[in-house]
Amino acid sequence: MLQHAGIEIVPAEVERAVLLFELLGFQRVEPPPSLAEGFTWVEREGTQIHLMHDDDPVVPPRGHVAVDVPDFDAALERLREHDFEPVRHREHWGVARSVVTLEGGQRVEMMAAPPG
Repeated sequence: MLQHAGIEIVPAEVERAVLLFELLGFQRVEPPPSLAEGFTWVEREGTQIHLMHDDDPVVPPRGHVAVDVPDFDAALERLREHDFEPVRHREHWGVARSVVTLEGGQRVEMMAAPPG
């Protein structure tokens, strides 16, 4: 099981990223005191995304995190209501997929169900 993934992000964009993950069912959680400065964490069902504050983040052009979003259509609607722009992608295993790209280029893939 994957416990967490880390994404480098400009500090000014952290709150927008937190909102995106909250709309996908994540909740902000407190990192341990030794990581409290410079990190923001969100979690859903034991999986965490660590937003690593960085003034000059490295964002791989095709790099992304992918999350299973059970109520997919409702989640996309919530994202649109908050000015996120989910873009539909091909269905590789017969379920809907979309991607949201944050201001800094960080990509979050959403799947209606995980692969097989």
